[in-house]
Amino acid sequence: MSYTFDPTVLREYDIRGIIGETLSINDAHAIGRGFGTLLAREGGKKVAIGYDGRVSSPMLEKGLIDGLTACGLDVVSIGMGPTPMLYYAEASMEDVQGGIQITGSHNPANYNGFKMVFMGRPFFGADIQKIGAMAAEGDWDEAATPGTSTQVDILNEYVTRMLKGLDGLPADKLDGLRIGWDAGNGAAGPALELLTSRMPGEHHLLFTEVDGNFPNHHPDPTEEKNLADLKALVAEKNLDFGIAFDGDADRIGAIDGEGRVIWGDQLLSIYAEDLLKVVPGATIIADVKASRALFDSVKQHGGEPLMWKTGHSLIKSKMKETGSPLAGEMSGHVFFKHEYYGFDDALYAAIRLIAASIRLGKSVTQLRGEMPQMLNTPEMRFQVDESRKFAAIEEVKERLAKTDADVIGIDGVRVNTPDGWWLLRASNTQDVLVARAESETQDGLNRLMAQIDEQLKLSGLERGPQAGH
Repeated sequence: MSYTFDPTVLREYDIRGIIGETLSINDAHAIGRGFGTLLAREGGKKVAIGYDGRVSSPMLEKGLIDGLTACGLDVVSIGMGPTPMLYYAEASMEDVQGGIQITGSHNPANYNGFKMVFMGRPFFGADIQKIGAMAAEGDWDEAATPGTSTQVDILNEYVTRMLKGLDGLPADKLDGLRIGWDAGNGAAGPALELLTSRMPGEHHLLFTEVDGNFPNHHPDPTEEKNLADLKALVAEKNLDFGIAFDGDADRIGAIDGEGRVIWGDQLLSIYAEDLLKVVPGATIIADVKASRALFDSVKQHGGEPLMWKTGHSLIKSKMKETGSPLAGEMSGHVFFKHEYYGFDDALYAAIRLIAASIRLGKSVTQLRGEMPQMLNTPEMRFQVDESRKFAAIEEVKERLAKTDADVIGIDGVRVNTPDGWWLLRASNTQDVLVARAESETQDGLNRLMAQIDEQLKLSGLERGPQAGH
């Protein structure tokens, strides 16, 4: 029998849709059948699955389990928790060859989706399209005996493993910590409660009750407005710093003791400085949206900075290829291969921020305050027709190739000028173009923005209404 997915659901990095409109229990079943068939054909026997706090997640889990077990695979269900807990299960459990997390990440409450790991590598791009093609052809294997499904509680073990990140640090320094945390009613809540209850220091927690309707604020810490509650908590209690998580806790947000946001590339700069003391000369990867200040800092501390494409699956693949111990994205995905597994885990990233601050002998506020004062635009996203977005970027590339512009073309165009740099790239997940610019002066930033606008105009586009995430 053949099955057809809504065309908007199979995306570059994950599978995602709107419950009751483009995503249903039948889709979950078909995903299980496709993924299960591929894994069984590779000799896989067992899959770990988990889900986030969305209202629709248990329903999708049922469909997914039915699809996987129909292919003869055994399923280990770890229940509700953050996406990195599922990654941990896949990486650490004996004889588990694949993992699927049901999650809508930081999307609105009526969305849900799937993030997948296959034989220890990210499952994305062509892999996801293959699931669609297999469904359309009914190319699914049926086992004579269906697989089994068992439930396993892994939370305690996962938290214990993360706490290793504090091993060897002076007890008095840890005891003196005062930290604010905001789980945003996302899947991080229970893990965060357990983690902080077992950590030294004083911890103030916000919104740890999992609620898929997100009653307090949207769980996306990369948008500053969503950090308002955390800022108020840090100010009121006079805390050292604050940490926030997105809906499935694979992305971190942070503020220092003065309420200043520590953006993804600034966090990576702190992690890199700490790590390069232990692994001198290491390759540190950041995406094309990251500040020049980060790449300069990595060099200054004896590392090899590597700029790469935006997208957590693409970054993970590049880490494997280069043997990099640390990578990160502006969006708050941070990947530690050094003393961890190489997946993006915001709870573990919080532990490493504490450790870095103590090892470097500076408060998080001091580390943030010492960073170069760059002027950056936020990530500007504007709607462009799907059929035009990649073509427009190619046109910009062709025009710039005829000039003496200093262009990095690994993911869109990033142009270095004496004023700083500007970026134009097509989103892989939405019908939008993304623009960003950075300079040391406002005049410089204005000139960079004028260059972006000129290129858009030459392609018949303009920076119109800002698109949401």
